[in-house]
Amino acid sequence: MSTTAELLKGAAELFPGEVVTSAHVRHFDLPLGAGRFALITLDNGHDHTKPTTLGPQSLANIDAAIDQVEKEAADGGIVGVGVTGKPFIFAVGADLKGVELLKRHEDALTIGKGGHDVFKRLSKLAVPTFAYYNGAAMGGGVEIGLHCAYRTVSAAVPAFSLPEVFLGLVPGWGGCTLLPNLIGAEKAVSVIIENSLNQNKQLKGAQVFELGIADAIFEGADFLEQSLIWTAAVLKGEIVVERPVIDRGEAWDQAVAKGRFVADGKVHGAAPAAYRALDIIAAAKNGDLQQGYDAEDQALADLIMGGELRSGIYAFNLVQKRGKRPAGAPDKSLARPVTKVGVVGAGLMASQLALLFLRRLEVPVVLTDIDQERVDKGVGYVHAEIEKLLGKGRINQDKANRLKALVSGVLDKAEGFADADFVIEAVFEEMGVKQKVFAEVEAVAPAHAILATNTSSLSVTEMASKLKHPERVVGFHFFNPVAILPLLEIVRGERTDDAALATAFGVAKKLKKTAVLVKDAPAFVVNRILTRFMGEIQNVIDEGTPVEVAEKAVEPLGLPMSPLVLLELVGPAIGLHVSETLNRAFPERFTVSPNLAAVVKAGKRGFYVYDSGKPELDPEVAALLQQGDTVLTEEQVRDRVLDAVAQEIGLMLDEGVVAEAQDIDLCLITGAGWPFHLGGVTPYLDREGVSERVNGKRFLEAGVASVPA
Repeated sequence: MSTTAELLKGAAELFPGEVVTSAHVRHFDLPLGAGRFALITLDNGHDHTKPTTLGPQSLANIDAAIDQVEKEAADGGIVGVGVTGKPFIFAVGADLKGVELLKRHEDALTIGKGGHDVFKRLSKLAVPTFAYYNGAAMGGGVEIGLHCAYRTVSAAVPAFSLPEVFLGLVPGWGGCTLLPNLIGAEKAVSVIIENSLNQNKQLKGAQVFELGIADAIFEGADFLEQSLIWTAAVLKGEIVVERPVIDRGEAWDQAVAKGRFVADGKVHGAAPAAYRALDIIAAAKNGDLQQGYDAEDQALADLIMGGELRSGIYAFNLVQKRGKRPAGAPDKSLARPVTKVGVVGAGLMASQLALLFLRRLEVPVVLTDIDQERVDKGVGYVHAEIEKLLGKGRINQDKANRLKALVSGVLDKAEGFADADFVIEAVFEEMGVKQKVFAEVEAVAPAHAILATNTSSLSVTEMASKLKHPERVVGFHFFNPVAILPLLEIVRGERTDDAALATAFGVAKKLKKTAVLVKDAPAFVVNRILTRFMGEIQNVIDEGTPVEVAEKAVEPLGLPMSPLVLLELVGPAIGLHVSETLNRAFPERFTVSPNLAAVVKAGKRGFYVYDSGKPELDPEVAALLQQGDTVLTEEQVRDRVLDAVAQEIGLMLDEGVVAEAQDIDLCLITGAGWPFHLGGVTPYLDREGVSERVNGKRFLEAGVASVPA
């Protein structure tokens, strides 16, 4: 028994729940008389909805398949070996459920070594090896192919990536070492670092070919057949694959430096994975593969035993699982069909909502506003966005015409909403205005219609209180930009009934949004936490800490943008309005900054100017600021901000604003873009000891988003 087999047997015992992937070997004669060929197919026995993963027992099965073909190759029985996947899936990498169970550094090291030992054997066979990327390929799935001599890719591949850095790992089965040696450091850094840190951006089949990762691309319909014809031509010498010479000089160093710049911009040194990957890519310049593999093993083991990866896996599971099965949602059989949507308002937010409903539901959408000019502008915006989709080839002319015909605008709500099943308002954030709008809609919409509000901070219960049927009002709070941020806070008012709520969740699913059920509490989840977070930053500035110190204090969290840049994106007036709403509800914790009020009064769009290309404090804003003389250090500011956030989350959970801490994290990840390496935020607060310092207990049990004891 080889040491690899022993290693994997031990690892498999740690992970009894693995969904095991088989590695079937079949033989056939290649076309063009090229000879006998062995094809290994990776298949976990489930359909494409359960993608093939590579845990220790699965690696052992691949190892056994290689035992077989290695002997056949040495005996001259075959001329080549190929690896492919089941329909629609090649393989999507290591099984993360197994990684979560690991408690010891040496066990983590085994996983890295086991993968390397198995995959390396492919590159050492006595005959040429081929990978046929027939479907989704990620992580270890991509890497098994990199160990082959040749690769083809299907034009139909929807998702291809090395996503490890996104989760808090490195591509640890050859990715960091082999990819730059195949396509050059610049392209490898783009795939391993930039795409991962850009919300885990996926490549399509054509991009895989253009990057030079695959040597040939074929249509999905007869992909394997065409790949085998191509393989035969390569083996007979009729096709010679030529790859560009890799620049191992200054270009390599510049690519790594650029990767560090990207990582600094995204995580500000807060998460180690990107930097460990870049160190391995930098060292891979000398072409010493074994040295690279050893470094990958070490990095993998260190990161598996670190808090960032556990938070990353926790966050990934929240988005993939909890996000698809919202806690507390009513039985979906109660949901009513939605065949027409009304939108009250035709401003930018309303127009974005109209476009989203139109694209996802493909039902008539009608906008109303107070004058024809605004209505025309709203409909015009939707038409222009459809034209952009057409121009980019995302939809065809037929679909563009159909969508345009489905959107309309009218001044008369009775005309627009008489047969609407779902009406959403996106008008001025003022209680009286919203109550008036709902009264007008209730008078003309059918009795079964759901009335939804996109309010960001006002009480849904109060908004519905003057209606004859408050039970059909539901909060439906989107995040800007609507097309990009997945979160939808669905707010249950005190009188909202199950049918209205079930319909809202049904619509959210069709809109492809991550819906979280939220109690009708001031500012709901994301805005309440962000306002407390920003409020504390604002407080320390008002007290006397310089703006740049307050901003830099939270850089180690690795948030997508600094607090004052976020304020600019939200708009200072909206930020002030939400802080006033929360100050009325919780005056002891939420302040209204006089400096922020002065910035809004002066009509400033934010604290910064960008004349030099980077943010600098606007001299006009600096002149407005009135500060005290208490100057804090970055560490003191960070402690104050994190303590405030931990306190607020603790209170929200006590109030039952959401079901569990997991929902808070899901909201921050999908609604505010907070990073996976923080796990949203509660795992980070637990890890740093803030939760216990402030609330006397952790938010999550030990072993959830952390290394099991």
